[in-house]
Amino acid sequence: MPSEDNEWKQALFGYVSTINEAALHTDARKLRDIPDREHRERLARRLRLASNRESLWAIKPVRSEMRARIDRRQVSRGEVFADISIHLVRAMEQRNEPWTEERVEKERLRFVRAGNHWRVISIKPLATERSAEVFVQEEDDVHDQWEGDRKNVATTPAPYMNPQALYGFKSRVYAGSSRDNEYGYGIAVSGRSVPYSRESAVAYAERWWNEPNAAYENFEVNCTNYVSQCLFAGGAPMNYTGRRPSGWWYKGYSNKEEMWSYSWAVANSLKHYLGNPRAWGLRAVAVSGPEALKLGDVICYDWEGTGRVGHNTIVTGFTPGGMPLVNANTVSSRHRYWDYKDSYAWTENTRYHFYRIADEF
Repeated sequence: MPSEDNEWKQALFGYVSTINEAALHTDARKLRDIPDREHRERLARRLRLASNRESLWAIKPVRSEMRARIDRRQVSRGEVFADISIHLVRAMEQRNEPWTEERVEKERLRFVRAGNHWRVISIKPLATERSAEVFVQEEDDVHDQWEGDRKNVATTPAPYMNPQALYGFKSRVYAGSSRDNEYGYGIAVSGRSVPYSRESAVAYAERWWNEPNAAYENFEVNCTNYVSQCLFAGGAPMNYTGRRPSGWWYKGYSNKEEMWSYSWAVANSLKHYLGNPRAWGLRAVAVSGPEALKLGDVICYDWEGTGRVGHNTIVTGFTPGGMPLVNANTVSSRHRYWDYKDSYAWTENTRYHFYRIADEF
């Protein structure tokens, strides 16, 4: 006779099978047996948007696989709360050429016993791209006190970073150095520039899309921290000012104090930093659409169209039709279609900002 523990897990298996079947066929009608009306509507909405996009671009889902992992559970008489991670892998096809997208979504499910059976009665997403930023002290107008004053760089202390922890990428504050500081990191005292290694940025994005790099803090809202790490791995030099509203830099915790710039870890601040023209260091040019992007470029998402960005991604591939595929954190995503219409955060007012990262720093 099956144990009570196995019985509610059977209900979990049934729920995952239902949403997987709906995802494979991009068919919201297959969600009708999900009892939580609010969640059913969330799922149905994003399926409809995905279906419209796939029809428009002749994209075909050919396989869908979901694996659920129970991260935490709370069991009481006749009731179970379970936090789960659902790893979605979808094989897509366009022009008879395939690619694979992945993402990991976290949800909290409530199960109750109904006679001899268990039922899922509520489902709540635990992480979405709409999650509130945890950095409440952000200043909208991030400024750069070094702009046009490169000679000051040589006197600026370098942030500590363990170079062996960065997946084989060399840490740097400014490339093109003629001498090192006490930490062994380069300090820019020459005018020599270095290329942006787009391949290295993408390799880092692929390595850490679903696993935090222990060399960095991992935030509850981690999208911008992750993108900044990818840019740094590609050779973008830190602009270390030691002041959180200026520059683009990371140091971690020092004497229990947070040490990173807003532009490193806050979505709206990175958008401001990329959009602020500068002659050296990490810089970018705004382009008009996704078709103008290259590997290692950045897309910023303003969900409500208010001018405030709430999410960032990095380009790590392209569909056979030439549209970007992106990696991201918070909801860990790999080779996800750039428009994010399959996100709970997307709205009809969503506006995008496309940034082409400079080829040299």
